[in-house]
Amino acid sequence: MTMSAEVRVLQVLGSSAGGVARHVRQLGEALSAPAPDGPGWTVHVAGPGALADDVAPAGGRVVLDPVEIADRPRPDDVAAVRRLRALARGADVVHAHGLRAGALAVLATRSLPSAHRPRLVVTLHNLTVGGRAVRTVSAVLERVVARGADVVLGVSGDLVARAQGLGARATERALVPAPPRPQGLTAQVAVRDGLAVVPGQPLLVTVARLAPQKGLGTLLDAAALLRDTGAVWLVAGDGPLLGPLDVRVADERLPVRLLGRRGDVPDLLAAADVVVSTAVWEGQPIAIQEALQLGAAVVATGAGGTREVTGDDGAVLVPVGDAAAVAAAVRALLEDPARRDALRAAARRRAGELPDLPAVVGQLRRVYGA
Repeated sequence: MTMSAEVRVLQVLGSSAGGVARHVRQLGEALSAPAPDGPGWTVHVAGPGALADDVAPAGGRVVLDPVEIADRPRPDDVAAVRRLRALARGADVVHAHGLRAGALAVLATRSLPSAHRPRLVVTLHNLTVGGRAVRTVSAVLERVVARGADVVLGVSGDLVARAQGLGARATERALVPAPPRPQGLTAQVAVRDGLAVVPGQPLLVTVARLAPQKGLGTLLDAAALLRDTGAVWLVAGDGPLLGPLDVRVADERLPVRLLGRRGDVPDLLAAADVVVSTAVWEGQPIAIQEALQLGAAVVATGAGGTREVTGDDGAVLVPVGDAAAVAAAVRALLEDPARRDALRAAARRRAGELPDLPAVVGQLRRVYGA
């Protein structure tokens, strides 16, 4: 395929969690921005109409073309493939995000005549975590994507390796831009007072969707082991496991408070003595990137691409699912302020090494062939 001077990009996503939608919006705005040597690219997004405000706000340069792509196979998939096929015919590049969207994009583009076939890039954002049936379906979709896309990007090294093993013709680790360091943070004392945290009481903070991927059972097990420290553990986020977690916290009288969705996440991270992630799998976790930017002391499970974000010394990494190791690492930091301060300094250094938006756009321009 030869790129025209005006590159036309169609991004595709399904009923994605907020992080993927924000990423698609960020890419769309960056790619469509005016360039020094001329106008920006034309960017459309094909995805559920409900995501319009998230990925293509009214008045912006990016246009949403509604295509309903659900999170699991449905009869409507046939109509979605037909719609994607029509949209892809007018694009130079189709960039799909996620396994389901990627598989449907493969079916849509590979049925086009070669003269009208755009370059197809698929970014895999997650490792499937679920029951046997879910994993079986996902394995089929992975094979479709690996063999049908021109380039497969994975947000972590393990996703890249899986695509390579399934025969992908070209693979890379996707760059995800680190969030900028938040400005105008609320004073830590005010944050703690607002949360009714007693002066001198150790404060642990986790930011996570309340879903199986986040290993929240491990978090509650670790909280039970840390009861004697007097620490309070705040969990910011919502999701399908809110009810069961709330019941267990109450039944076992755990020192955990489920805060729900919060608009002051940077303030919470900055006020924490230790930021903790107990995830079963992560790609390039935004909450950990935010914590590094804020110079937080981080304890995290070495899941998926987490080490690729933290480096070897930007956080204390422990085995996935090991509540005792999580508790021991947190306890060690609470008992050693000097070590906490050293870890905070290392976090800030690591944050300065994370990719920014221009680096991400540069990778995509190269991968797109522009």
